Amino acid sequence: MSNAAPSHPPVDNLAAHTSGDNTTVVSVPMLSLRPADSPRLNGEDKAHIMRLAEAETPLPPILVDRRSMQVIDGMHRLMAASLRGQETIDVMFFEGNEADIFLRAVQENVTHGLPLSRADRRAAAERIIASHPHLSDRAIGQTAGLAAKTVAAIRKLSGESAPQPSVRVGRDGRVRPLDGRAGRRRAAELLAEQPDASLRDVARAAGISPATAFDVRKRLECGESPVPEKAAGRTDRASAASTGANPDNETADHGADADQDNGTAVPVPPLRIEPRSASGTTGPDPAATVEKLMRDPSLRNNEQGKSMLRLLHINAVGAKQLPDAAETVPPHCVAIIVQLAQQYASMWQDCARELDRRARIVDPFASRPPTRSA
Repeated sequence: MSNAAPSHPPVDNLAAHTSGDNTTVVSVPMLSLRPADSPRLNGEDKAHIMRLAEAETPLPPILVDRRSMQVIDGMHRLMAASLRGQETIDVMFFEGNEADIFLRAVQENVTHGLPLSRADRRAAAERIIASHPHLSDRAIGQTAGLAAKTVAAIRKLSGESAPQPSVRVGRDGRVRPLDGRAGRRRAAELLAEQPDASLRDVARAAGISPATAFDVRKRLECGESPVPEKAAGRTDRASAASTGANPDNETADHGADADQDNGTAVPVPPLRIEPRSASGTTGPDPAATVEKLMRDPSLRNNEQGKSMLRLLHINAVGAKQLPDAAETVPPHCVAIIVQLAQQYASMWQDCARELDRRARIVDPFASRPPTRSA
């Protein structure tokens, strides 16, 4: 059952229509870009980056969010361009909210380039269900490259704890109610009141399609219920499933979906515990590291580099003094210094994230320690 008129664009162009796509290609500095919120659980594929870097043909433009300069699609191409020694890259801009940006990233990665793994696509579908609950299982399945039954199983497993809309948008952009019985019953009432009314008028008033209105009229003429028995049963089961109940008192069967997945779970990376130095910080001695940096002419021979070296030197020297200094803080100053220390830590963490972002682009194959959240 569907409404007489669509109120949404087809899902193929949903993100573009709701947020605005710009097909103009512009060249931007590579270091002005931010890494993608990628649907790839294991990050970029280094072998694929090397293949792109060695290709002699120009790479297609990448897709970038205009507001945040975050890459939506094209991290492999961006890193390949870095290996080629490029300083700029061609981009097309996209404008949208965070949820639509991820939806577009999944759409792009499913339709071309290095295919997403099944685990990637299932994880993406779970995120889309949370951010776009109004999309139908078929619409999400087409976006994520999954069968509608698989999306339905993921939706059920996700619990749908948030309030769910009473309608869903299909692949064709049409809005369809989850419970079609009310529309059929309303159509039956209208036909009883006005037997000569046109099917189009009845459909529009009842919020169903003309074909559904025609089916209701035929059923009434045959003395049958306007709601098919099978449709009523399906709706009851769907309603029960959304609340966690099972009207048939049966165990949920996910056999087909498990067969497709081969029972493979997404690997969880082990917890890494870094060794601590005598000063209590992780990694090598900060003072020794700063000493090496101070001999680097690319930092030492310009004012901005000197400023960074001075900041690092002050922190390296101060780190050794912190334990003794903390002992001398008077009680009435403790809260203020705690607040300052947390602010300084947050500023350095922001700096580390920004530098890590640049490092991923400049040297995609470099081994870097994980950046902890503030």
